[in-house]
Amino acid sequence: MPLPLQKVRIAVAQSEPIWLDLDGTIEKTCKLITEAAANGAQLIAFPECWVPGYPVWIWPLTRVLYIGRLRSRPVDSSLTTTYMHNALKVPSPKMTSITESAATNKIIVVLGYTENIHESLYIAQAIISAEGEILTTRKKLKPTHMERTIFGDSGGDCLNSVVDTKTDIGRVGALSCWEHLQPLLKYHTYAQRERIHVAAWPPIYPFSEEDGNLFSISKEGAEAISRTYAIESQSFVLHCTTVLSQDGIDRMGTQNGGQMNVPGGGGSAVFAPDGRKITEDLPATEEGIIYADLDVDEICKARGFVDVCGHYSRPDLLWLGVKEGVLERVVRAEDGASTPD
Repeated sequence: MPLPLQKVRIAVAQSEPIWLDLDGTIEKTCKLITEAAANGAQLIAFPECWVPGYPVWIWPLTRVLYIGRLRSRPVDSSLTTTYMHNALKVPSPKMTSITESAATNKIIVVLGYTENIHESLYIAQAIISAEGEILTTRKKLKPTHMERTIFGDSGGDCLNSVVDTKTDIGRVGALSCWEHLQPLLKYHTYAQRERIHVAAWPPIYPFSEEDGNLFSISKEGAEAISRTYAIESQSFVLHCTTVLSQDGIDRMGTQNGGQMNVPGGGGSAVFAPDGRKITEDLPATEEGIIYADLDVDEICKARGFVDVCGHYSRPDLLWLGVKEGVLERVVRAEDGASTPD
């Protein structure tokens, strides 16, 4: 196994998908992969549900105009059906387009996407090698709050979050959004000894007391969560967000909602293992790719001071229990399988 590189160039997308358009978003994904590789990046990270876009309409908690009257809109079956038709299936020719792009450009891809499994939807991530091999796929442990109106829980593959990239770039991991608030899941991910971590987020907006939303779901709150993850894991965190334009707002009808109702949402950044932001922000409405050259000795410096899964742990007093594997919904006794606990 080769030693990890001392310098790693990474790319973090701050871009807008082609909302609710699988073909269009796959095409844009491959263009961004090519652009990042042309600029020397060895890894590119994409936001939560990048393909075919995060379903922003699920969050509006105010009233919207509907057939001449006002009503609440916690669920939109028509949009959800369209979303389902444009979600990504694995395996599929669409996923193959992305893996082939990774291989052609010799770049690791950490992809956020909505996965369609027999018309059930899941918030998912895949880590794809520079040879185009899918090293792991995972689903979000538990969808957050209103996300549960259209997304299901992970069946156990939420733990498949860190891989050896089979290159000298080292171990790479990924979680989605508020999974970064789950202490047990985070510690399990830390214990897999990632060096680079992708924190995938939807569009996020600056905190405002007027809108009544929590600080923790604001741009500042999400940054604090990713910074904390970097400090606790002593890894580089690629904090990856989505841009929402007026076209996207019009497409999903969120202009009268309590959240994601104006253009913006971008806030991508890179945090060092001690929590420092080491990149400059793009404007929240601006699409682009943020690049950073990571000095892996920064990991050594941070872990030499505190390593929560190494010398700064006490497994004789505190430890984490894990039940691995995905439970089957149908267990056939004739196969000799045991029933789920």
